[in-house]
Amino acid sequence: MDEGRLVAGRYRLRGRVGAGAMGVVWQAVDERLDRVVALKQLVVPDGADPVEAVGRAAREGRIAARLQHPNAVTVHDVVEDDGRPVLVMEYLPARTLADLIAERGVLPAEQVMRIGAQIAGALAAAHAAGIVHRDVKPGNILLTDDGTTKITDFGIARAVGDVTVTRTGLLAGTPAFLSTEVARGGQPGPASDVFSLGSTLYAAVEGRPPFGDGNNAIALLHAVAAGRFTPPAQAGPLTDVLTDMLRTDPATRPTMAQVADRLRAPRPAPTRLDLHPAGPPPRSASGRGRFVALGAVAVIGLVVLGLVLATRGPDDNKGATATSPVSSTAVAPARLEQAVADYYAMLPKDTARAWERLGPRLREQGRQQYEKSWSDVKDLTVSSPPAASGPDTVTVGIDYTGAEGKRFRESHRLGLVVQNGTPLIDSDEILSSQRIDDDKKNDDGEGDDDKKDDKKRGDDKPGNG
Repeated sequence: MDEGRLVAGRYRLRGRVGAGAMGVVWQAVDERLDRVVALKQLVVPDGADPVEAVGRAAREGRIAARLQHPNAVTVHDVVEDDGRPVLVMEYLPARTLADLIAERGVLPAEQVMRIGAQIAGALAAAHAAGIVHRDVKPGNILLTDDGTTKITDFGIARAVGDVTVTRTGLLAGTPAFLSTEVARGGQPGPASDVFSLGSTLYAAVEGRPPFGDGNNAIALLHAVAAGRFTPPAQAGPLTDVLTDMLRTDPATRPTMAQVADRLRAPRPAPTRLDLHPAGPPPRSASGRGRFVALGAVAVIGLVVLGLVLATRGPDDNKGATATSPVSSTAVAPARLEQAVADYYAMLPKDTARAWERLGPRLREQGRQQYEKSWSDVKDLTVSSPPAASGPDTVTVGIDYTGAEGKRFRESHRLGLVVQNGTPLIDSDEILSSQRIDDDKKNDDGEGDDDKKDDKKRGDDKPGNG
């Protein structure tokens, strides 16, 4: 195709904007509707029937067009040009996540969470509509200047041939973001998109894909198929969800909807329950009792407070009324992290000292309710060391045993305030929560959907009053 050419009698080419393994992208004007669009001329693999390729692209284009989501690039049309299929899509002035990673090396975990939440939301909607992307990778994620993130190229992998191996037996593109089951020759499904998104977010926060990015595609394919990777070291609050998304067995991965929920990690105003483990387990809709995941929340919040008051006497807070945000100059990150570690060392046994490390909003629940909320926690250990994620926030991972001996693993983000020069834990939010008994779902069949329901039913938990 050449600039100025009219495609399918209505799309006037303006200029080439990009190219990849799947095809060449042009900016064009739809002269019938007077709007700017993107045209992607798909590459037909050697040995493939062009007529069949056009038909397949048309079918996949119709499927992709069913998806209407603010974080997915819309497919408007599928046309033929010179015997090749051409997708007509929404034009988005943006750069790819791959470009951003190449420029900056690594991205902050908070930014990667925002990107991931948007893309996971779009993919969850796609899965609900019966659409599997098949080729989730940084090059297919578009970032605009206003912070909007969109995923593109739905169905293109299937439209032009297998994303991994062409009909000639040669690799098409990098396998760095394939799921383990696809690398082993299996069929991609929704769980494969979860794995590929996990690999993509891992690459953004760590600077390289989980299985490497070498030039030897065959060796890389074997590494992906083996499923062994170095745990993320810079992911902070992303660590737990990335680990779950990159599980080798697709049946044990969270759904894309669950991933989206965990990545959104909203920062609501703290409530009285935010920092405390639940008391007696509530009943789920099916009547099954279990320990509420919010129990871990309490653990984390108090950890940071422990860090604060570990260096002070219990009377130091008397008469304090004003609070101000913690700053990096007022409290060094290392001090915040140590405070969290010290705090966890007190729990669940020494709740009296832990109470002294709470900020004013978390103390609103009352001392009696606080003591009660910890009564079901048998033991607690730090599974992911505290890490300062901002001038007034600390993330931490904990494992604990709750009611009925059930084990949980949670990741939390704590908000701190300064009172009389001392940082106190004033808010706590759960970034992720999962049962870890034998690393499987609950014996009674409860899974991540049930745990998500727990968080939604937070107002009914003991200590919420």
